[in-house]
Amino acid sequence: MSSQNIDNSSYENFRVFLEKECGIVLGANKQYLVKSRLTPLLGKFQVNTLDELIAKALKPTERQLRAVVIDSMTTNETLWFRDDYPFNLLQSTLFPEHAKLNRPLKIWSAASSSGQEPYSIAMSVLEYQQKNPTAFSKGVQITATDISPTMLEHCKYAHYDKLAISRGLSAERKRQFFEPGDNEMLKVTEKVKKLVNFKSLNLLDTYQHLGRFDIIFCRNVLIYFSPEIKSQIIGKFHAMLDDKGYLFLGASESMSGLSNQYKMHRCNPGIIYQKD
Repeated sequence: MSSQNIDNSSYENFRVFLEKECGIVLGANKQYLVKSRLTPLLGKFQVNTLDELIAKALKPTERQLRAVVIDSMTTNETLWFRDDYPFNLLQSTLFPEHAKLNRPLKIWSAASSSGQEPYSIAMSVLEYQQKNPTAFSKGVQITATDISPTMLEHCKYAHYDKLAISRGLSAERKRQFFEPGDNEMLKVTEKVKKLVNFKSLNLLDTYQHLGRFDIIFCRNVLIYFSPEIKSQIIGKFHAMLDDKGYLFLGASESMSGLSNQYKMHRCNPGIIYQKD
């Protein structure tokens, strides 16, 4: 069988495995995605077909392969300042509301991917402080988590190529928050990097060790989960938020039918949810 084909039973087994391990629900017609993500692993793990690779990955003893397969299936690129409105809302409303806190402002980017979201939050903090020098006298702590070790290493390295830099950054932000890096790439400046702490986390696991947060970003992630898993994650976020804390979901995501523990605020554009 060609390495580019996946047997129906293999695909069904893989769907069950992926949902159990990290909550991601693959549709019935996503074989092409599995092929594109897993085919590069055939040579590395010395197997000839995707069916063989999947069968091997389903064995609990194959820990390295299982980790690499999950990593490959959960790796996503994203944009700087994606959708604009969450970052505009931070500067216009949420930062002024929290500027005089007698403790650090705590923000969580719950699926940091390749780093654009948490670094965009950090840049928003620095822009606000430029205009409001006395804000956040106790500091700002941004925690960024992801399930993918590859993405976390990429985030910490904080180097981006021309294509990544071109997606969502203004010329002013490039000038202010980046400097020349390795191999003709640009790297995030130290003043941005030092605001963000990256950690490994599976959203199916417990979050208690992270502490509590004033603002949580979990955008364009819940679309991959079943309604049951979505509801569980949103419930866990509620427990992690400080009183009156805020939760950002993706522009195409809704809390409808998943939780009644939040107040929805329409922000024109965009929606934000507040712990009720």
